[in-house]
Amino acid sequence: MGTRREEHMGPSDAATSIDPVAEIEAGPAGPAIGAFFDLDGTLVDGFTATAHAGDRIRRRQARIGEVTGVIEAAMRYRLGRVNFARLLERAAGYLRGESLDDLDVVGERLFTERVQSRLFPAMHEIVLAHQRRGHTVVMSSSALTIHAEPVARYLEIDHVLCNHFEVDADGRLTGRIARPVIWGRRKAAAVQGFCEQHDVTLEKSYFYADGNEDIALMTLVGYPRPVNPRRELAAMAAERGWPVLKVVNPGKGNHGGLLGVIK
Repeated sequence: MGTRREEHMGPSDAATSIDPVAEIEAGPAGPAIGAFFDLDGTLVDGFTATAHAGDRIRRRQARIGEVTGVIEAAMRYRLGRVNFARLLERAAGYLRGESLDDLDVVGERLFTERVQSRLFPAMHEIVLAHQRRGHTVVMSSSALTIHAEPVARYLEIDHVLCNHFEVDADGRLTGRIARPVIWGRRKAAAVQGFCEQHDVTLEKSYFYADGNEDIALMTLVGYPRPVNPRRELAAMAAERGWPVLKVVNPGKGNHGGLLGVIK
């Protein structure tokens, strides 16, 4: 995949770059091995939900309270001052009464218009490598279905563990999120449940993610693979010797490849 190797200097030595695709291809095959992928910041550069928020603003569908509320909630989340479940509930509240079928159409359109170009090519190559080995490939994300499922379809990922809007008998949003909310330890629990149902061995599986909240699942898999990790996850990776994938977006003036894997 055109891997460009770099040296990353550590406290005492240069880290060794490895080729993650070659590593997968040299490893065992079969559906008992899972490959779990986070979405935002891992498969896609940034947050997929911003495409929907921006579209509503451009089309003047968002009221001023929604715009300021989304901005405030996002800032609070980045500062660790809001519960993630509450953040999702707040977003769902603005869409109360809308048809889920209509939102699915919007999600597919926005993937084509706004999100597809933000996919990390290097991560797509890693997904393909797992699929060639016959691994059970799963998207495990805290995103909502309208944001996660179009990406999964494009990458031909059959299994998606993510958050769902609660809907009424007519298929319209109630303004709430189906429980439990998939995030942090709840995401880890959802993956554990999936593995039990599909005969996947967690200890032989891979997990790719960027967020500090994903440490709970990283510690359970046999092959933790932080991708452009945030501070706490990066510190945990350094402490435990986990390889760290550094990927870049072709839309930001680079080649969209893999900068290196810190080992």
